[in-house]
Amino acid sequence: MSVAREVNRAQQMREKARHLTEAAERTSDPEQRRRLQEKARKLQEQSERQDGMPV
Repeated sequence: MSVAREVNRAQQMREKARHLTEAAERTSDPEQRRRLQEKARKLQEQSERQDGMPV
């Protein structure tokens, strides 16, 4: 996969994580909030790992 695709994919994951975090802030259900926050955290970590991958 090209470097540009890797960078784009990492950016997309960070954007998705941001949307999930925003959705978690809007929900009143504590369990749903926890699930959304956990998904956002995992995506953010995955994007950080992808950014650090050797080329």
